[in-house]
Amino acid sequence: MKKFYSTLLFLILGWSGYAQVEEQPIDSTTENMIIIEGDSIFRSSIDLDEVYLFGNLKFDSYKDKLRYYILRRKTLKVYPYAKLAAERLVELNDSITKIKKRRHQKRYTKEVQKFIEDEFSAELKKLTRTEGQILVKLIYRQTGTTAFDLVKELRSGWRAFWYNTTASIFSISLKEQFHPERIHEDYQIEDILQRAFAAYRLERQESVLDYDYAQLTDKWGSTGAKQ
Repeated sequence: MKKFYSTLLFLILGWSGYAQVEEQPIDSTTENMIIIEGDSIFRSSIDLDEVYLFGNLKFDSYKDKLRYYILRRKTLKVYPYAKLAAERLVELNDSITKIKKRRHQKRYTKEVQKFIEDEFSAELKKLTRTEGQILVKLIYRQTGTTAFDLVKELRSGWRAFWYNTTASIFSISLKEQFHPERIHEDYQIEDILQRAFAAYRLERQESVLDYDYAQLTDKWGSTGAKQ
């Protein structure tokens, strides 16, 4: 089972059919013109990053509190792998487009997979079942594509079905998506990430999904209460 997680991520990191739009740098200063009684006056404004104000964590019971902190520990552990997967997909896709011959593309992909395997195999084998499922969710958060579809593009539909069946034996679905707007645990994962980003415990990588964390917080309220 441990080897399954590493095999999954190796396949995803080696997939060359997914393109992600890179964020473009934004000029932090812009000039606006104001007309006052016939005179033109320029003013400077600065675009600041969004700042979230986090409320104190509140839970309905000790059991809910314990569950949240266990989820936090696991999320903080696997997030770097999901972030790496998104980065490698972009890098691999960019590199593949510059390689004209098909056989050279395949050779390059194998070299990347070998590099990832040598670098991260030992760590990935340490993941538990729940950590593996959180990783699948976060891969969807970072790429907008399920792990099942990524494997399907790389290895054909039958191989994706086989991997999903194997994962289901251990209560893991490669088709799992990330929906913090309607699944409470997914919102808790997002809350954990946002708090970790703000505290510089994790390096921020924006999700490609379309949701607003502030609106989610208004909907769910405290992280311990389901609504």
